[in-house]
Amino acid sequence: MSPRQKMINLMYIVLTAMLALNVSSDVLNGFSLVEGGLVRTNENVSDRNTALYLKLEDFTKKNPQKGRVWYEKATDVRLKTMKLYAYIDSLKLAIVKDVDGENADVENIVEKDNLEASSKIMITYRNGVKLKAKMAEYSKYISQFVTDTAKCRTIVKALSTEPIVLKDSQMVRVPWEIGMFENMPVVAAVTLLTKIQNDVLFAEGEALSALLTNVDANDVRVNQMEAFVIPNSRLVMRGGKYSADIVLAAVDTTQRPAIYINGQRLAPNVRTYEVGTGKVGNFNYTGYLEVVRGDGTTAKYDFKSDYTVIEPMATVSATMMNVLYAGINNPISIAVPGVAQNAISATMTNGTLTRNGDSWSAHPTKVGAECVITVTATMDGRAQTVATTSFRVRKLPDPMPYIAYKDSKGNEMRYKGSKPFAKTLLLATDGIEAAIDDDLLNVQYRVISFETVVFDSMGNAIPETSDGSKFSERQKNSFRRLSRGKRFYISRVKAVGPDGITRDLAPMEVIVN
Repeated sequence: MSPRQKMINLMYIVLTAMLALNVSSDVLNGFSLVEGGLVRTNENVSDRNTALYLKLEDFTKKNPQKGRVWYEKATDVRLKTMKLYAYIDSLKLAIVKDVDGENADVENIVEKDNLEASSKIMITYRNGVKLKAKMAEYSKYISQFVTDTAKCRTIVKALSTEPIVLKDSQMVRVPWEIGMFENMPVVAAVTLLTKIQNDVLFAEGEALSALLTNVDANDVRVNQMEAFVIPNSRLVMRGGKYSADIVLAAVDTTQRPAIYINGQRLAPNVRTYEVGTGKVGNFNYTGYLEVVRGDGTTAKYDFKSDYTVIEPMATVSATMMNVLYAGINNPISIAVPGVAQNAISATMTNGTLTRNGDSWSAHPTKVGAECVITVTATMDGRAQTVATTSFRVRKLPDPMPYIAYKDSKGNEMRYKGSKPFAKTLLLATDGIEAAIDDDLLNVQYRVISFETVVFDSMGNAIPETSDGSKFSERQKNSFRRLSRGKRFYISRVKAVGPDGITRDLAPMEVIVN
């Protein structure tokens, strides 16, 4: 199916889906926009069809004996198409006149949402049945000119008037005219008829193209002939297979050329050169094609090409760091040049390796031991190990404690000490948190406990214990007594990370502002 036809079908599906909604003015205006787009498309397709017809007409003037029969058929195709197109135009006008009166304008519909006119004109007056018969007759007529079976099926499907399955039902089928036009808003009915006109023009275009092609169906007309070598890849891994197509441009399909490579002829009707690759290096080969001309003489066309065989290889790298950290998922990139991702698999020691699409994640378990990632690629139906890469596993570094707060703009901020911190912000916070956030790792830790040390007016240290990760009430009371410029310390911070290890974190100095 051509991209144009896919687009038209998609628009038709969208239109049908929109009918399931309550018909609002926005929806009706949407139909008007689609109608305008279809009208412009029909104009473009009609211009293309006219160009094909004029080309056939011009050829017939230059060579009447050869082109007349095809030109006469094309003329008949044009006349039948215009007749059907005009009939559909008359149906659109009749529907619009039924709601807008004798001065109705199809391009400027007033009563767009009327649900009775299309049913009356197309069903009650049986114009839908007449249109269905004309469509079936036109489909049968136009299909005889299209010899390509795939294109012929597309035309038949586009012009089909088979019964329609009702919405939300796989069993109830209604006649085509009822499924298309019953209780259909006027603007939607007009748009559907314009879409049918588009299908008719599409079928006409395919028929005219086929007729124009048939003019030279028995000729072989080329102005240049060259030999081409088309390899699947110039880069081949050892153990794989080099494959290349040897083709002659504009070759006569009734007579294949003879192909010689390095003095040896390929088997008849074989156009692919394949050779095993047992060692690495650069390899060249030459050959020629022999083609028998119409007068019985032979033409020879030389060619040459080369390919490179390399050792199996792969790239395995940690995208987040040069080592792997235990207890977390480490992003890993795995790729094999020339091999699709779905043909690559990998395993890992000392942990688990998981895959999500083309991305990988390594989760090591034991600190101090190496992780070995083994990559396997499937080439020519055979699995082959292409790389083995080792990584050192380290323990996650200690996190930094911080006090989370929001600035005046509502942005999330982290206070890590050693500079003034507003007392109001301090009293508004619940406690402290801990994390590694050094732009390389972003790992959150859970604070278990901590202690604050406040100095009284005599210089005596007054320690207070937290309530888990939260400030205790005694700690908050001590904060309230602090004056501007005073400082206290958060120490003995204990936190546990995703690796399950409990850590003692460095103390933090808080200066009250």
